[in-house]
Amino acid sequence: MRAVTIVHDYLTQRGGAERVVLALCSAFPEAPIVTSLFDPPATFPEFSNLPVRALAINRLAPLRHNHRLALPLLAATFSATRIDTPIAVCSSSGWAHGVNATGRKVVYCHNPPRWLYQTSTYLKGFGNLARPALAALRPSLARWDQSAARSADVYIANSAVVRDRILTAYGIEAEVVHPPFTLDVAATTSPISDIDAGFFLCVSRLLSYKNVDAVIETFRNLPNERLLVVGDGPLEASLRATAPDNVTLVGKVDDATLRWAYRNCRAVIAASYEDFGLTPIEGAAFGKPTVALRWGGFLETVQPDTTGVFFDTADPLQISHAVKQLSNRNWDGAEIRAWADTFSVARFIDRMRTIVADQLSTK
Repeated sequence: MRAVTIVHDYLTQRGGAERVVLALCSAFPEAPIVTSLFDPPATFPEFSNLPVRALAINRLAPLRHNHRLALPLLAATFSATRIDTPIAVCSSSGWAHGVNATGRKVVYCHNPPRWLYQTSTYLKGFGNLARPALAALRPSLARWDQSAARSADVYIANSAVVRDRILTAYGIEAEVVHPPFTLDVAATTSPISDIDAGFFLCVSRLLSYKNVDAVIETFRNLPNERLLVVGDGPLEASLRATAPDNVTLVGKVDDATLRWAYRNCRAVIAASYEDFGLTPIEGAAFGKPTVALRWGGFLETVQPDTTGVFFDTADPLQISHAVKQLSNRNWDGAEIRAWADTFSVARFIDRMRTIVADQLSTK
């Protein structure tokens, strides 16, 4: 009998949470994956070769292409999903932790649900109609979420910031297990044409709280530097329309192209409000320093003066000053890569297997 089932909110995009699920699959290679929505072309290709079981609402194609439309349905969907293996490992930012597990439940929390506890951040970029709709749903969703959190046997946070939010939201003490970087540094690369090495690199979904607009504006005032932006999202068209000539947006790319970008950049720029902040670690794996916002998860993934420099607010003038500060220093690539190694897949797998083994031994 399989001991573990992996449960994830939805597999409809390429992001840090989805990379964590792939790492969990390496930790528990016999485990099936249960998720509400599965859109293979939109997420990492590795999932197409894994035992993914999507739930009934996956038959509604519009939800696969925009998971936020499914918000009114997801609580009931996960509550009705029964997991009968001894352990359910739930990769959750608000939904998977509500699954009906007959065995022990281990929750790896990327963040308590933003639509309940960080509503203003979650609603940025939404139309005005979304606000009253969410306000109407919020009381029942809050009750459901609190009950789902209490159903867990173990709560794990991906960062100290999220650990503190879990304590505030649920009164639960969570262990921090940092996500690993899973990008294979040694694998083949696929170059981007017409871009020479030595650019600055911003890897981000194009959402308002990611502050990519401020990064782009920074390079309007740095005409002798070049910025490459990797990622897609709702703001892509408007950012393309206003970007200066020294900024290139290439949209979503595969891992081979992303490796090329990290390998050939001068440094990474990370200006978003992140709960963990993976891109500085991915850049560090290639020996590249980071210019980062002094906030949230970046406080754990960037070591000042060793692997990068900070700016205090996502303001083009502050970012510009930090870019110049980084450019005027020599960086030790070997020391930066050694920092990335502390976020290895092997370390993550070892800790998650230990946690699950402890739960299996619990009567």
